[in-house]
Amino acid sequence: MISVKEKTLAAQVRSDFPILHQEINGKSLIYLDNAATSQKPLIVLDTLRNYYEKDNANVHRGSHNLSVRATEAYEGARDKVAKFINSQSPQEIVFTRNATEAVNLVAYSWGLTNLKPGDEIIISVMEHHSNMVPWQMIAQKTGAVIKYVFLTEQEEFDLDQFKSLLSRKTKLVAIVHVSNTLGCINPVKEITCAAHQVGAKVLIDACQSAPHLAIDVQQIDCDWLVASGHKMCAPTGIGFLYGKKKILEDMPPFLGGGEMIGEVFLEGFTHGKLPHKFEAGTPAVGEVIALGAAVDYLTTIGLDKIHVYEEELTTYLFKKLTEIPKIRIYGSRSNLDGKGRAALASFNVEGIHGSDLSTLLDNEGISIRSGHHCTQPLHRLFNASGSARVSLYFYNTLEEIDSFILVLKETIDFFTELM
Repeated sequence: MISVKEKTLAAQVRSDFPILHQEINGKSLIYLDNAATSQKPLIVLDTLRNYYEKDNANVHRGSHNLSVRATEAYEGARDKVAKFINSQSPQEIVFTRNATEAVNLVAYSWGLTNLKPGDEIIISVMEHHSNMVPWQMIAQKTGAVIKYVFLTEQEEFDLDQFKSLLSRKTKLVAIVHVSNTLGCINPVKEITCAAHQVGAKVLIDACQSAPHLAIDVQQIDCDWLVASGHKMCAPTGIGFLYGKKKILEDMPPFLGGGEMIGEVFLEGFTHGKLPHKFEAGTPAVGEVIALGAAVDYLTTIGLDKIHVYEEELTTYLFKKLTEIPKIRIYGSRSNLDGKGRAALASFNVEGIHGSDLSTLLDNEGISIRSGHHCTQPLHRLFNASGSARVSLYFYNTLEEIDSFILVLKETIDFFTELM
């Protein structure tokens, strides 16, 4: 069955993604590991190739034609990202290698400067390691204390517990927008509002939301937001940090060297203006420009349209998964129909290891993820060493879900017969 939405979206865009038309082990590829990384459309691949073939030069440092063109495209991408998340100014967008580097930038620049013994950092048990380990490291260095938000009985973010943890000692709240394991969409606007009432700053990890949901940083009112390009149709090696201009201005540089300087003397240096004071060294010019192309691509399709279509996929996926006996799906128990959650499902089947499931699925050309998904503390909470995860994007189809479910059932039957 192919829906009307599918005809106008997935079927429309699939030709843009050449990798989706290859075979794995003699089987047509079905790629269902989009929470780890997305595939790249031709416009992004062509943009990257075009830069290296026609405009390859360093940015901001040359007056020759190639450098001017490269700089214009590089800064043009910054404008696109700023508009994509509704930032007030392109100066509030800092390019980083990935979201992990963006979190570390805030941790080591703002954290080491502003946190002191007894200050409190609030994060959740569902955080990706990249939004947990940096704060653990900073807490060790500054004497700050980390407090964790746990889950409700429905396996969602416990907003009531979060509010009970807030106090004047709270200096930072760092929370994921969409969990890469549970698939829950956290109430980041309400979280930010509550944190600001006690004077705390807020960082939002948008790695799993930026590719799928329209984001408005002014509406959320967060102080920082991070995302990775490779999850939103852009190349690897590029991400970005959004920060409120005044906060970024008050933060010291994270790295020293070329590009971030104002002037350098034997006695010391002055740093440049935003956003360049945080972009030391030659940046990933081609990747930044390709990120701009990815933003154009997603904007042209429309994030609202992507979200509506993914809701249809998610509803169908969860309907099929919940029909399988002895399956344990992690995340909200209140919306197992798939509505109101991200287009992913982490699960385990009783008596079968997730890696065994993913291996046999891969033999049939179906790519899913198995492991702890960089959320080991969350899996320990569930007394699980890991899980299998299927994650969708707008180029996936209902037909692919049917194929996945069929092979998953066959795989379960195979292991059941061995028991």
